[in-house]
Amino acid sequence: MDKANVLESSRLWREVVKEIGKQYPDVQLEHQFVDAAAMKLIQNPKSFDVVLTGNLFGDILTDEASQIAGSMGMLASASVGDTVGLYEPIHGSAHDITGKGIANPLASILSVALLLDISFGLKKESEAVINAVSATLKAGYRTADIADATTSKEKVLNTSAMGAQVLKQLEQL
Repeated sequence: MDKANVLESSRLWREVVKEIGKQYPDVQLEHQFVDAAAMKLIQNPKSFDVVLTGNLFGDILTDEASQIAGSMGMLASASVGDTVGLYEPIHGSAHDITGKGIANPLASILSVALLLDISFGLKKESEAVINAVSATLKAGYRTADIADATTSKEKVLNTSAMGAQVLKQLEQL
């Protein structure tokens, strides 16, 4: 995703992506202008598998996508270079809520799943982490940011308790 119709830097981005894309013939490459892609992301989020964009557009699109998922605390991210990958929740470190026990740890946990898969090639282990998060949510557990009026009070967990619940599910897999 870029803005190659108006930004020279995006035209360079598009050229480089096309060139690198040739190295991955099994990956379907589709260029989109970021504004149109933002609309499509809201209309049909399942139509996207991987989004490749620069940091500025990525920051905007991930905040938007977080609301589709229900919270910024739900989305993991991977910024992968030639030799180094950075795995983190889309919201980064959330210093404003540090130590309050109100952070949703699921994006951090899912970032570990990305790390296991992409950097270490441990697909089975990555899937186990993803399945543990899914099982935790299917069991009705929520942090305050994703709880709603139908969530029973005993299933609304703080940061540590949610992490412990995912670990419990992981141990059962």
